[in-house]
Amino acid sequence: MSEGTAAPFVPDGAPDQGPDQSPDQSPDQSPDPATDPVREWRRLHPRSLLAGAAVLCGVAGGAALPAFLSLSSGSRPAWQAAAWVLAGALLLIGGGTAADWVRLRRTRYRVGPELVELHTGLLVVKRRSLARERIRSVDLTANPLQRVLGLVKVGIGTGEHTAGESTLELELVARAEGELLRHTLLARLQGPEDPAHDGVLASVDPRWIRYAPVSFVTPLLATAAAGAVMQVSDWFGAQGEVIHWIGDRFEDVSLPWMIADLVLLAGVAGLFGALGLWVEMWFRYRLEREPGGTLRVRRGLFTARSISLEERRLRGVELVEPLGVRLFRGARVDAVATGLAQNDDDKHADLKNLLPPVPRAVADRVAAQVLREPVPPTGAPLARHPRAALRRRLGWALWTGLGPAAVLAVLGTWLSSPVLGYAAAVLAVLLTPLALLLAVDAYRNLGHGVSGAYLVTRSGTVRRSTVALQRAGVIGWTVKQSWFQRRAGVLTLSATTAAGEGAYAVYDAGESQGLTFAADAVPDLLAPFIEPVREEPVREEPVRKEPVPAPETPEARPTER
Repeated sequence: MSEGTAAPFVPDGAPDQGPDQSPDQSPDQSPDPATDPVREWRRLHPRSLLAGAAVLCGVAGGAALPAFLSLSSGSRPAWQAAAWVLAGALLLIGGGTAADWVRLRRTRYRVGPELVELHTGLLVVKRRSLARERIRSVDLTANPLQRVLGLVKVGIGTGEHTAGESTLELELVARAEGELLRHTLLARLQGPEDPAHDGVLASVDPRWIRYAPVSFVTPLLATAAAGAVMQVSDWFGAQGEVIHWIGDRFEDVSLPWMIADLVLLAGVAGLFGALGLWVEMWFRYRLEREPGGTLRVRRGLFTARSISLEERRLRGVELVEPLGVRLFRGARVDAVATGLAQNDDDKHADLKNLLPPVPRAVADRVAAQVLREPVPPTGAPLARHPRAALRRRLGWALWTGLGPAAVLAVLGTWLSSPVLGYAAAVLAVLLTPLALLLAVDAYRNLGHGVSGAYLVTRSGTVRRSTVALQRAGVIGWTVKQSWFQRRAGVLTLSATTAAGEGAYAVYDAGESQGLTFAADAVPDLLAPFIEPVREEPVREEPVRKEPVPAPETPEARPTER
């Protein structure tokens, strides 16, 4: 099949005629890819062998140099060490390519009128299928090598949390074939156009890159850069030389200034790494709504990603404001939807990202467009929580700042170590004010409310999160109240839903405040479990009346004798 045209599926060579192929269809008659399913068994693209071989060459090349240095450092001559390394590399590349060729020959797929089928395996044969009516997403991914070869990986999902059982992955097919598969499988989701809401919702603005250096990625990359230098030097047995070289450069500098300079150098490396990572992830970013209500996110410089999200799976949005981004009045938008990854270990955990860190006003506007709301629910005014919530957070802050300092002070006294005493004093002076400041900020960020069809909850300080959740998507409430919360008169409410993280909490709300909010946000869900407080009527005491004496009559008077 030609890569430049989105032609109907035509098998390479003589196709295997499946039982679903229409016998009366003329060979010259091409089916409409938007309406007629692909009834022929298809194989993966042969150029996937080149992609696998190139990866194996990179692995072999990366391992060849350390192996050669290790072998040549012994009693073996250099030519013999090079021969052993070359033989191992050829064995790795040849064996891996042969295994990939077997996988290619034993893998085939077919899009039938009701099922998408995938058969693969040699010793263990796997035959898997997905019902087309259950398919909710078709995602396309291609790394730089695959893009050069014109290939993409196709992920077909049903939006269920059943690990790999709800997803079929085709690795790899031609780019045009992947786009045609996407249009074919999502054709039933398309509906009439809605010019008021369809089209491009957001596209990349180069000015958004200013939020990359203030994210948590920068210190992580700085630490990774310092660790990489030490690890690579250890591989070549030169870690001691690197440490001595650094010591020589800072020979006339005091220890605190040397540490500050090294931290600054690592921070600069993390800064450039964060900028490069942002460009790689969000280059050519585009968020659009296709006819029928499918959100599509396209982004990536080297690794191109095309992610589809059926709007019927959407239950709300989450406005995430990390501390550094929030200081510069920025936020990102994540989707709260069913069938998305819930843990950070999942390789597709970024499927929920609808918008990179952007100005807060832009984030609110895009959130409203995604939810088809005239005003953004994430910007609705929220109710404040009682002062007891502030006292609880101040108590936690004091324990955080003074607890470790007290432990160090006790150890310093016990061990007669003045260093531990100084460390305790420094820790108490530096950590306690910071913890108290974050505690006050955490209390100010608490809030909850109702905005139209959405309930809104906000919490967090290092990572402030504002969640707008569909009231119709709440399937239950969980009320938690610890012994300390009962003494303070507060409780924690969790709205249970089948989307996103599964539950979103309203922390330390007042007892009557939280229960009233839950009852108003989702009527009749919590009402059967709430016992209304009935006021006893005031019983009026009857007024005792003194008996009035009867008037004396002449007959009643005693006669005098």
